[in-house]
Amino acid sequence: MDTEVSDQNTQPTDSDPAMELRDFVAKLMQSPDLESVASEIDVLQSIYGDHAIHLYHSSPGSPRSGIPNHSSSASVSGAIRYEVSLNLPSHEDISIRILVSIPPTYPASNSPQLQLLSRYIGAFGVDSSLFGSILRTFISVSGVEWTPESVCVFDGLQNVLERCEAWYEDKINRETAGELLREDSLTRTHVLVEPNEPFASSSSTADEKDRVPLDTALPEDIKIVEAEPIVDRKSIFIGRACRISDPSQVPLVLNNLMSERHISRAAHPIINAWRCQVGGVLHQDNDDDGETAAGSRLAHLLSILEINNVLVVVTRWFGGTHLGPDRFKHINHAARNALELGGFLEQTDESRGGGRNAGKGRKR
Repeated sequence: MDTEVSDQNTQPTDSDPAMELRDFVAKLMQSPDLESVASEIDVLQSIYGDHAIHLYHSSPGSPRSGIPNHSSSASVSGAIRYEVSLNLPSHEDISIRILVSIPPTYPASNSPQLQLLSRYIGAFGVDSSLFGSILRTFISVSGVEWTPESVCVFDGLQNVLERCEAWYEDKINRETAGELLREDSLTRTHVLVEPNEPFASSSSTADEKDRVPLDTALPEDIKIVEAEPIVDRKSIFIGRACRISDPSQVPLVLNNLMSERHISRAAHPIINAWRCQVGGVLHQDNDDDGETAAGSRLAHLLSILEINNVLVVVTRWFGGTHLGPDRFKHINHAARNALELGGFLEQTDESRGGGRNAGKGRKR
């Protein structure tokens, strides 16, 4: 690669970036070995727009240098570097900056390298895992397959976009789940009715009379386990399970859950199913709680797992996007996670009590 072309790495110019890039592509076109690189840049401009791509300058103090000096300097003599700015497909207000480094032997015998220049995606700081995975775009099994003599920058950029968007949405979903759990923690530290205040007096309003009394404390022998949230497109599913010894305990547990504001405000607070063997009689029931067929699916789960003396409850908060059949998958997974956490999946046929904890979650 001739010196005149590679000078773009060290000598920034004050000219219009789009014009600078066009001039540079024209120089590349003069070299038969670089025609494929020039044509690829031309195609990328036509796809992403004239102002999405510009040459990358790594001189000290350059406003375009967004990475440490040891990364921004040319590591291969004659390497071509340009920067691409793209918006996330489903979040057009969020943009990312990607550095494309083209080695002198591309595309004949070496692949390019992509590097994320953005330190933040939206409000979230980029972590080393995402940064490293993008560096390995063309050498990782989860990245883009490259074959000699084939141009591949577009495929790589699209792959990076997909991964950055998935990473960003995961951060949003985790933040939503965190807010829910923080609200849960705050709710648990406040009593809805003052201890010395009668629940309903002769002057109580209709709303006060409709409230659930605070006599919903769990019996001492009942411990509820709560699994980690499952988050999908801002909908949140949390599974809970407890061991029961009599069907009369079921409404006590459900009333206890419904007395917590963050649960009662969910779209479907207490989707549930239970099985309880008393003597030689097996009692069982389920409730969809407005999510058609969800309760019967939980009942089927308990049946095929052959678990008795257990109540499993799933709470779903609707995130604004309909999930279709995926919602039933998440409900079942949330229930199974709670059963696993409570040790119910480890029960023997002779003893259907609770076992040791497994999985992630908490006891109440």
